[in-house]
Amino acid sequence: MNGIVVVAVAAVVLAAGYLVYGRWLAKSWGVDREALTPARRMEDGKNFSPASCFTAFSHQFSSICGAGPVTGTITAMMFGWLPVLLWVLVGGIFFGAVHDFGALYASVKNNGKSLAQLIEKYIGRTGRRLFLLFSWLFTIIVIAAFVDMVAGTFMTVAGEDGAVDFARSYAGGTAGTISILFTFVAIAFGWINRKFQLSGWRELALAVVLFVAMFAVGMQFPVYLDKNGWFAVITVYLLFAAAMPIQTLKQPRDYLTSIMMIVMIACAVVGIVVLGVAGEATMTAPAVADISALAANGSYVFPLLFVSVACGALSGFHSLVSTNTSSKQVEKEQDMLPVGYGAMVLESFVGVLAIVVAGIMFSTMNTAGALGAAVGTPFQIFSQGVARGMTAFGVDGTLATVFMTMCVSALALTSVDAVARIGRLSFQEFFATTNDAAEEAGAGATGVGKVLSNTWVATVLTLALGLALAFGGYTNIWPLFGASNQLLGGMTMITLAVFCKCTGRRGFMLYVPVAFLLVCTFTSLVQSTIGCIAALQAQGMAVMATSGLQLVFAILLMVLGVIVAYNCLKELFGKEAGSLPDEEPEWSQLGRVHCTRGNAADAPADGAVKQA
Repeated sequence: MNGIVVVAVAAVVLAAGYLVYGRWLAKSWGVDREALTPARRMEDGKNFSPASCFTAFSHQFSSICGAGPVTGTITAMMFGWLPVLLWVLVGGIFFGAVHDFGALYASVKNNGKSLAQLIEKYIGRTGRRLFLLFSWLFTIIVIAAFVDMVAGTFMTVAGEDGAVDFARSYAGGTAGTISILFTFVAIAFGWINRKFQLSGWRELALAVVLFVAMFAVGMQFPVYLDKNGWFAVITVYLLFAAAMPIQTLKQPRDYLTSIMMIVMIACAVVGIVVLGVAGEATMTAPAVADISALAANGSYVFPLLFVSVACGALSGFHSLVSTNTSSKQVEKEQDMLPVGYGAMVLESFVGVLAIVVAGIMFSTMNTAGALGAAVGTPFQIFSQGVARGMTAFGVDGTLATVFMTMCVSALALTSVDAVARIGRLSFQEFFATTNDAAEEAGAGATGVGKVLSNTWVATVLTLALGLALAFGGYTNIWPLFGASNQLLGGMTMITLAVFCKCTGRRGFMLYVPVAFLLVCTFTSLVQSTIGCIAALQAQGMAVMATSGLQLVFAILLMVLGVIVAYNCLKELFGKEAGSLPDEEPEWSQLGRVHCTRGNAADAPADGAVKQA
């Protein structure tokens, strides 16, 4: 199969899904073009910060498009590229994009409440606390994995004599230098935009100039550090990224990162087209693998395919981004469709590109018969494949390698700072006594809870456990990531179904995804549990640090998942349709001032203002 055909067909299908199904969802649920969003009404200069449609889209896309659409799709290609492609297209349109858009929509209609706060409102306080515990454990696993991944990308490579091999370390060192510059440039970029109110082509032009400058400096002055050195640098970055007001660093950085990732997508597409014209874009990987042989070795299509692909088709983590941060930035309700549904569709397209690139690279990188660790990590396969396409249309090989290394690290780094922020917020919310999105996370906590819910304390504790797991071997429980991620998605879908029923909206389109995700994830967790028990019985203490730890986490995730799912389903069947309407709009003092200045007709009287 020619890779150009696959990319073209996938692009048409995904675009049709957005234009037809996405718009139908928005129309069915109801988008009020005149309504003032929480970002405007409850603006506080820290968490609630109205942004343009592209800026909000950039935040959502760069936060969700991490390692998943590349790693998951290429790993799942053990079953052949066709089953993975079909799941990415079907899952992306009818599962993932609905999940992301629905979570964003429900949050915006409820004054920017997080998913945990939505669960308390529609399900109950116990469900909220259990969900927050589940979310926090999940973010710790992701922090550990992504920090290790990024540090491994940037670190120096030793030569045969043990000294630093500067030639082989150049791409990583350069990408690391650019990442360091990225932080300070993003802060300056955001300040300039706010100071001079830049938008449109002026904002884009400034971003391009800063990009060129960063790459020029980075390629001239690469920083060479070992893995521990980069661990330290990344930790300091995450400490501030997770705690600082979102408009200071995260928002401008996501804007810059999205531009770079869109350029990467364009380079991948152009590269595939150029290779195809030259007759070098044939997908040599098998369309469908020997399923029976894989099943004999314990690798079953169901549920492994569906929990492996994750972000390319559906990821529960996306709901945390939609409700914790994106819903507090959307400036207009009509922006929810491109931000929520559109960002997921574009991520699915990245997954398609990963499938095609890996399929093309199959014959040149692998002679063992299957894509896997023997030929490098999925990121290495994708990076080398896109760099090969870039050189085919005239880009210098060194520049292409550096650019793709930077893109690879950006995919992980932009997600891990979002995960760190969400992990911090989940930890703080656990101690909160209120369920008001306008209140600071952890509001009302007393005693030890008040200390632990302090922004900086919660950030340090979350990062400390994530880094401890990274040093101690996060890979021991990483196999559970896929199942826990999809279980999170299933819990989100149930919550959205309850939200739709309580508010009198159509929710039938959520029922099939809910059933499928619950069956799929619990099947995977049960299989993992059985496998761990068998390993412990056969090898005892020798596998306690791996299978034993996996078993503990698998049981914990299943227990939490069963309790939350039970409570959600009970409310879904027990609530009366239309029994709980959308919340009355809340306002902050700053939001009232800005909206009144803009002659907003809905600005409240003084007595209706609620300080955020």
